[in-house]
Amino acid sequence: MQQSPAHSAHPAHSNALNRLNRLPIGRFHKVTLVAVSFAYFFEFADINTFATTAPKLIGLWGVTIDQVAYVTSLSFVGMFFGSVCAGAIADRWGRKRALMLTTVWFGAFSFVSVFSWDIVSLGVFRVLTSAGLAAMTVVAVIYVNEMYPAAVRGKYQAYAIVIGICGTPATNLIASAVVPLSDWSWRLVYLWGSLGILLVLFTRRLKESPRWYESRGEHGKADAVLREIEASVAAEKGPLPEPAPPIEETPSTRTPLRLLLQKKYLYPTLLLTVLWVTQTIGFFGFSSWAPTLLAKEGFSVEKSVFYVALTTVGAPLGSYLASLVTDRFERKWSLAAFGTVIALCGLLYGLTFNPLLIIVFGFLVNLFERGYTALAYAYSPELFDTRGRSLGTGISYGLGRLSNAAGPLIVAALYQSSGYRSVFFFIAGMWLAGAVVLAVFGPRTRQAQAAAHATERQAAGAP
Repeated sequence: MQQSPAHSAHPAHSNALNRLNRLPIGRFHKVTLVAVSFAYFFEFADINTFATTAPKLIGLWGVTIDQVAYVTSLSFVGMFFGSVCAGAIADRWGRKRALMLTTVWFGAFSFVSVFSWDIVSLGVFRVLTSAGLAAMTVVAVIYVNEMYPAAVRGKYQAYAIVIGICGTPATNLIASAVVPLSDWSWRLVYLWGSLGILLVLFTRRLKESPRWYESRGEHGKADAVLREIEASVAAEKGPLPEPAPPIEETPSTRTPLRLLLQKKYLYPTLLLTVLWVTQTIGFFGFSSWAPTLLAKEGFSVEKSVFYVALTTVGAPLGSYLASLVTDRFERKWSLAAFGTVIALCGLLYGLTFNPLLIIVFGFLVNLFERGYTALAYAYSPELFDTRGRSLGTGISYGLGRLSNAAGPLIVAALYQSSGYRSVFFFIAGMWLAGAVVLAVFGPRTRQAQAAAHATERQAAGAP
């Protein structure tokens, strides 16, 4: 293996970005993918547990539509605090430890939800679970961004979601099978959601982000992790090429909130806030309310949950579609296109009461929604440097989730005042607004990815 100046005993600069960028994909990357996918799987599995059990609780506990709305709204308040705290935790304690902590958190509170005794107790446990779910997502997005070569990080972010998103149809199918069994069997849905805690089994297989170490000025630790990764990849793939020369960054052990007031951080934070606000209200307005609204419109609880379960089968395919386009096209244009298609299909879903068309349009909504999410996960952290990445991603994602504290209340008010179809006009409008803002104001990131890929090819001696 050729050696670079970054490999000295006491490196002045660990050159983490370029050393990671020139690595071929090896077993290390695949193990990391499995671990992140596992966390995503149970995040997606757990996020819809309340939506799938709410129709049962309406009959069992006498829960009202307004109470469903309040629990759902407060869950998004929990997501906001989780997202903001995730940024601080990931900056202070590292990406790997933050990923473990946040996943254990949401798994533990999903387990506690099994023992809830009324809608208030379940609501409290769901808020705490939701804080962990959003926190884990923020950390996972940052972790993948920092551990994979720039030229393929979008694809591997999407691959993680392709696997992870299977948690959504899995939960819906499990719920459709166990919820009707008895008056207590709905609790098994929350037990299923708690299994994410088993991520701890991957603790020794994951590495801390060397780019995080480097951002803190801890070049020795960054270099040690990089050497382990490089040795693993070189043993599998052969000698590695020289990395490109390092780019100096000012180390910082703290990332103050006022950093986001600087123009280079404020603009992408505001843009991503719009992205996540429209995505959150649009996505959860559909996924959280579809079973309950179908049940209210005369479909049985069993049929409404089953129909929604069938539509979510499109979710993994959507993430796979994103993996095919994310590194080939400008991400902002892919996001705008996906958002427009979601708006159209979501509107058509709300305008039909034919079971077959409900399943078809619901399938397409889920397909493109999850593709959109995979693209957004790759796009968001690329708009920041290492210093601002955790804070900017966490704040914008958190504000998006916080916006849906109002979303369910708006949905409930629209349904009660204007009827079923008005809900889907509102949801389609949110998706279309996000698509337009991204198309007009979204920065391009493909040039940066192309430059990273060219550097990688040049270092490898490719023509």
